[in-house]
Amino acid sequence: MTRSERFANYTTQLVDPASILSSAASAGIRQATNSPKEWGGGAEAYGYRIGSAFAQHVIQNTLMYGSSSALHEDNRYFASGQSGFFRRTKYAIRGTLLARHDNGSQSLSFSRIGGTAGAAFISRIWQPRSATTAGDGAVSFGISMGSQIGFNIVREFLPDLKRHFHKK
Repeated sequence: MTRSERFANYTTQLVDPASILSSAASAGIRQATNSPKEWGGGAEAYGYRIGSAFAQHVIQNTLMYGSSSALHEDNRYFASGQSGFFRRTKYAIRGTLLARHDNGSQSLSFSRIGGTAGAAFISRIWQPRSATTAGDGAVSFGISMGSQIGFNIVREFLPDLKRHFHKK
């Protein structure tokens, strides 16, 4: 990736529909489970939760952008072009954990994992006292990584689903 491509990718991912939908969904789940409980219920509490989720998203992407630039990692997802449910699912999971490099090789994506972990723990700063432990940060990291894997699985199979439903 060139510097300008990397920056364009970063700015696009900050406010793309998937980011907004993901923040809204995360806030909805946390609203339904009343987590953190200090924020209570209602529209104002949902606003806190969506703001928190979106702020965590911005921090994660900013950390990932900076570290991927320094490490020459490309974290974009490209569909596999393969066939078979398990093969494609495995590819989507690997695509979340691995990054491409300028020379075409792949290795563990330190920028994605580090950016996700950093955002999970930095976001503890504005959380109420009941959600500020290291364990809470670790849970947030796990949920974020799981969500990224889920989104890549959707990216892998969504073109097929679109074709299937457009035929009908």
